[in-house]
Amino acid sequence: MQIRADLHVHTFYSDDSIITPQDLVFYSKKRELTAVAVTDHNKIGSALAIAQQTDFLIIPGIEVSSKDGHIVGLNVNMPIPRGRSSEETVDLIHKAGGIAIACHPFALFKNSLSRHVTAKFDAVETINSSSFPFKHASRKAQEVAEKFNLPRVAGTDAHYGPVIGCAYTVIDADLSVESIVKAIKIGRCKPCGGSLPLRLRLENQSRFVKKYLRNK
Repeated sequence: MQIRADLHVHTFYSDDSIITPQDLVFYSKKRELTAVAVTDHNKIGSALAIAQQTDFLIIPGIEVSSKDGHIVGLNVNMPIPRGRSSEETVDLIHKAGGIAIACHPFALFKNSLSRHVTAKFDAVETINSSSFPFKHASRKAQEVAEKFNLPRVAGTDAHYGPVIGCAYTVIDADLSVESIVKAIKIGRCKPCGGSLPLRLRLENQSRFVKKYLRNK
């Protein structure tokens, strides 16, 4: 079957997101997704907890702040330490049973990997709806995926519910985490979607500012 999954979503367990578990499921279904990856910053517990709260398929993930840039790990069930080199971080994700994705590798203002993407990665996020400048970042990500012959995936990098599903990955797999990550690793996947509309970008930013001010 064909799975439609947004592979890069943050919940309110990340300091910069306002997405509740209820919002996560609601907007995923509204966008007709069949799965969603929870990739909170440097923590895996939130993804595992949310997966226990719903019948909707949650892919447990984490966005790790490596020394060289951000890396998404999917299907990991244990914390991955931050601050290591990108190569060591990828190795740790693999040891945890997951796959390592070079997320938004050429986006500005996102602590991107850039030249640190290597053939050790399992996939490249060639469409990240939140990337800026979107066309340039997507083109450069596509080029590095071609250079290393890596599978291509998409995600929104959502921090605000209505953003979920603006980009997604179509995956030829069964409806299970294990089948999905295996299909991604062997390239049975296709990135879809595009940049966030300006209205959603502005709404997303304004809600982040409000959360920041509340937490001060």
